[in-house]
Amino acid sequence: AVPCFMYLNMLYQHLAVEKLTDHSFENHSFGVLYILDEEAGRDGGVRPQVPRWASKMGTGSREQEFGQPGAMGGPQGPRHRQQELPLRILVPTQFVGAIIGKEGLTIKNITKQTQSKVDIHRKENAGATEKAITIHSSKEGCSQACRMILEIMEKEANDTKIVEEVPLKILTNNSLVGRLIGKEGRNLKKIEQDTGTKITISSLQDLTIYNQERTITVRGGVEECCNAEVEITKKLREAHENDVASLNQQTNVMPGLNMSALGIFSSGLSVLPPASGLRGSLSASANYSPLLGPPSLLGSMYGVPSSGALSLQQTTAEQEVVYLFVPTPAVGALIGKKGQHIRELAHYAGASIKIAAPDNPDDPERMVIITGPPEGQFKAQGRIYGKLKEENFFTAKEDVKLEAHIKVPLTAAGRVIGKGGKTVNELQNLTSAEVVVPRDQTPDENDEVFVKIIGHFFASQTAQRKIREIIQQVKQQERKHQQMVPTPSQPSI
Repeated sequence: AVPCFMYLNMLYQHLAVEKLTDHSFENHSFGVLYILDEEAGRDGGVRPQVPRWASKMGTGSREQEFGQPGAMGGPQGPRHRQQELPLRILVPTQFVGAIIGKEGLTIKNITKQTQSKVDIHRKENAGATEKAITIHSSKEGCSQACRMILEIMEKEANDTKIVEEVPLKILTNNSLVGRLIGKEGRNLKKIEQDTGTKITISSLQDLTIYNQERTITVRGGVEECCNAEVEITKKLREAHENDVASLNQQTNVMPGLNMSALGIFSSGLSVLPPASGLRGSLSASANYSPLLGPPSLLGSMYGVPSSGALSLQQTTAEQEVVYLFVPTPAVGALIGKKGQHIRELAHYAGASIKIAAPDNPDDPERMVIITGPPEGQFKAQGRIYGKLKEENFFTAKEDVKLEAHIKVPLTAAGRVIGKGGKTVNELQNLTSAEVVVPRDQTPDENDEVFVKIIGHFFASQTAQRKIREIIQQVKQQERKHQQMVPTPSQPSI
């Protein structure tokens, strides 16, 4: 139940490092650091674009990195620090030189005093008026480094008279912002009152599916801004830690996140040709990683919204249909201003997304119909789960659990249940999702019935993939049986 795929990526990197660190193997303990692979994709491949908020958790050539040995959990430093959420700030481009100092002496002094690693993203966004700085350290180290940078900028502004004020600008993923603001803005108002600052947050309209960072602008004196930074980052870290804990709890369902072993995007089954009704395709590359692999953006063709429903049509080759039920008040957030969010989501996922009209105005839930390949289903559903969390439709410590329906051929429904309910019970034990095949259903015109799946994102995804696998096996057996049945032109002997 995580907010967005880029943020998911970061959470999973944290979890991987956490699980590998101090792990024993043949009397040796692992010490693990995350370093972004800058060489990936250079030899004939396409290198994925790194969003500005996520770039540089390690060494690279595009940014200037200054760090104190051992500051980030290396051989000389405490390993737990690598799990801290980095502090990211925006600074005016004209102050970057002063922050670095002659021959890098100023920034080296900052990293030494604060025991931090500081990445200055100087070459990103050429010509931009502001540059991002990422500070990796303990919460105290981040705050101390931030204070020193603010003091340098204030002195430079006073000496040069270039600007009248230098506000503190903190960058954070949108998924954390709602919990920073709090219900009816209470958290933010309290921070303003306690610190004597004025705090604003950039508009949601500035977000894209590729850049999910928002800017928190704090205005006041250096001391006031620093006090506000401590309170703001405290709230952000709490939200981040809750996400990590929730994700860690969910991955216990799938130890090691071995999605291939669990049937996520299994490539061992043949592809069903397009047919009417539900098309249970499981053809995805065995090498595709839904969290860490680069997204393949499919070409899109947007249709005109139909009466009573907002529909975004995209052309896809192998189709699956999932009916996902979301709280009715969340529909506006999913659609976005003038349909911007749902358009971007459809393009990103390579799927058709249709929000059906309600049967009754008082219905507490609305049905979202997602049509697309397995990869598109994973992306679209994951982003919807995340959006509901971001927009506070679920509490900070509450897992987002949604109900999804998929259609299965009547001939496969019994296999999903299993003898005496054995298969469905095994599915529920494996995935932690609730799986229900309602009794006494009347099959539709395609001789299909619904299976209900209720659970958090990964539980639901695992259950969906395992059920699709059962459908494939049943249909393969049916095709094999049909091939063995003699035709009139081939009488049996």
